Amino acid sequence: MRFPAYIPPGWLQNGFAMTLHAGFQTSHNWENTVFALEPPYQQQIFTGARNTPLFGLLAIPENARGTVVATYGIAGNLEDQWLLRIWGRKAYASGYAVVLFDWRAHGKSLELSPALTSDGLYEGEDFLRIASQAQSWGCPRKFWFVGLSLGGQMALWAGKTTAGILETQDIGGIAAICPSLDAKRSLSYLLGHPQGRYIEKGIARSLKKLAGQIHDAHPGAIDPAAIDRIDSIWAFDHELVIGNLGFPTVEAYYDATSPLYFLPSLEIPTLIIYAENDPFFDPAIAPDLEAACAKNPQINLLLTKYGGHAVYANSHKGQKQANDPDIWWAWNRVLQWMEGDQVF
Repeated sequence: MRFPAYIPPGWLQNGFAMTLHAGFQTSHNWENTVFALEPPYQQQIFTGARNTPLFGLLAIPENARGTVVATYGIAGNLEDQWLLRIWGRKAYASGYAVVLFDWRAHGKSLELSPALTSDGLYEGEDFLRIASQAQSWGCPRKFWFVGLSLGGQMALWAGKTTAGILETQDIGGIAAICPSLDAKRSLSYLLGHPQGRYIEKGIARSLKKLAGQIHDAHPGAIDPAAIDRIDSIWAFDHELVIGNLGFPTVEAYYDATSPLYFLPSLEIPTLIIYAENDPFFDPAIAPDLEAACAKNPQINLLLTKYGGHAVYANSHKGQKQANDPDIWWAWNRVLQWMEGDQVF
């Protein structure tokens, strides 16, 4: 499958600059960048793996052609995850039913349950169970599992999970934008670079805040002393996550949950969009990703030189060349892949 080249604005060719600009500038005016309107969402409570309640938003257009189930990355909630909300608008305008959900320990799902994150071990099944329940509420097949960043990692886990919840023929495919693929290597990379340390500290603060919110919403679920000890991503997983999942070390947990190593065995059609200059991840992962995907004909890998972390804001030249309705190059490629276009 051939895709139009991604051509960022010249001043946003640096991945860190692209990511910062999106976070501090585009996040405040994103509604002016997309023509599709907000879908008429209805709030729903889904039941995920291990009977975990998960909050979601659901919208079904007339004569829906399929359903997308999607979530966001390592921190945030449905109210502030604007890149995901853009995807919901575009998918709905293209005729798809849309389910967006707060994943475990995030947003309103956090208010419903103290269940902690598992980087895909349970979240992959969550995707499947959400789709099954959405189907019973009128969402049509086929189902498309979509995520960005850590949400992309969890969507990939939905392709690995064999829980007997959905028939394989009811799944259209998986689309992951800049998924986390090898947590151990990427965390070491972040800690070894000045820009990376800035990113890591920001994520760690969000995770510590998240832990405090769980404690406040579910007294007794988390030891306050453990929250006080969280000063890094690694510490969050060490203090709160690995014990409940039965892993002896954080490193063992990262090895078990990183999708890079199971990509060759995925049997569900998959699109991975990944930027070589993503500042969140070790650049050495890109060639390994390319090698892993080359072994699996079910995977379409779109490996780009630029893009930053899941942003992919296009230039005027790039938008015109791709014949896109807006600047959101990656989301437009996902839609075209879902619709089966072979040549762009």
